[in-house]
Amino acid sequence: MGTKTLFMKFIKVLRITILFFIVFFGEIAISFSDKSTTEKVVPSEERMPISLRINNNLSAYESMQGLDKQIESFMYKWNIVGASVAVVKDERLIYSKGFGYADMDKQVEVQPKHLFRVASVSKLITAVAVMNLVEDNLLSLNDTVFGDNGILNDEKYREISDEKVLGITVKNLLNHTSGWTNKKGDPMFQNLKIAEEMKAELPLSIETITQYVLENRNLDYTPGRKSVYSNFGYALLGLVVEKASGRPYESYVIEQVLNPLGIYDMHLGKSLPDNRFENEVHYYGLKGEREVLSSFGTGERVPKYYGGNSIETLGAAGGWVATPTELMKLIVAIDGFDLRGDILSRESIQEMTKSSRWIRPFGWTGTDNNGYWWRTGTLSGTSALLKREQNGLSWVLIINTTTKDGARLSVQMNKSMISG
Repeated sequence: MGTKTLFMKFIKVLRITILFFIVFFGEIAISFSDKSTTEKVVPSEERMPISLRINNNLSAYESMQGLDKQIESFMYKWNIVGASVAVVKDERLIYSKGFGYADMDKQVEVQPKHLFRVASVSKLITAVAVMNLVEDNLLSLNDTVFGDNGILNDEKYREISDEKVLGITVKNLLNHTSGWTNKKGDPMFQNLKIAEEMKAELPLSIETITQYVLENRNLDYTPGRKSVYSNFGYALLGLVVEKASGRPYESYVIEQVLNPLGIYDMHLGKSLPDNRFENEVHYYGLKGEREVLSSFGTGERVPKYYGGNSIETLGAAGGWVATPTELMKLIVAIDGFDLRGDILSRESIQEMTKSSRWIRPFGWTGTDNNGYWWRTGTLSGTSALLKREQNGLSWVLIINTTTKDGARLSVQMNKSMISG
């Protein structure tokens, strides 16, 4: 990301208009600033998510037109159907706005209330859940994952082809140093092949994928030696959270991480269009994009973004849907700033954001010595970029469209945001 100062033009605008924003976002700002961890209570159903209490008009200011135009130009250049942005400054929400269409056929415009798949941003959510368990003394970073004394010591995980697997720790999964690579393909996207070899029904469960990997794949390097990005490792962390907490992964995250922060509209998503949440956007692919065999075993060819990839199977590694506004609430709770207390201790946040040339941070895509932390996420039909800066500014941009640049689009997303 370099050492260049980012968002300079944008910050000048914010300094001029910050008080004006707080008047209109007062209720939201207060909610964002409340990060007390002393009481973890699931809210009543009457508690309405922040993203449902605001709309695009609240961010329609003359002083923000530069950012608006930059996002619109970015969308035009990359043929993006819909996008949503949220910005926080000094732990206060100051901007939340949708662009384009949540449903192009019905001409439904994107509003802050619309949910998007966030792909690998899900890994950050999972990492926070794991660290929460560590702080509650229900888990240790040095706990081994497999074997007699491992967290996942169930009988179904006992057939292991490579004894080095017994040395994999929770920390190895968090920083992608487990020893697995994708030389033989990413098992999280090999549903049809694994189902055939394991004689299992589709869609696959992460338990079946875990059995397949343990029985059929050796490690490519000794755990802890280096980082190689692993979707499978983070899917395993979902199982670790379940075993350590004694409850389903999604329930633990919602009840013990999200709800205490006032986040009420984040969920594990679904693959098929008929199973979308009521306020979830539609997803769109490239024109003429090749369809693939359904990961649900129907034998039909479908778009990757509607059944080709199994969102349910990805789970802790890439299955969450969220609004940008509520994602910002989570970031405010783990940003390490001193204005308010965080949901995690300073030591846990420092542990999460440590990185080196060879070792990745926990949950984040990357961190640097200048206080920039960033998280990318890409699946067919969606891309997300979330960024935390040392100057107190954090933001997220999410789109609902596949682009020709794929995972590399995050570079263009970053350029569009910092030029606003």
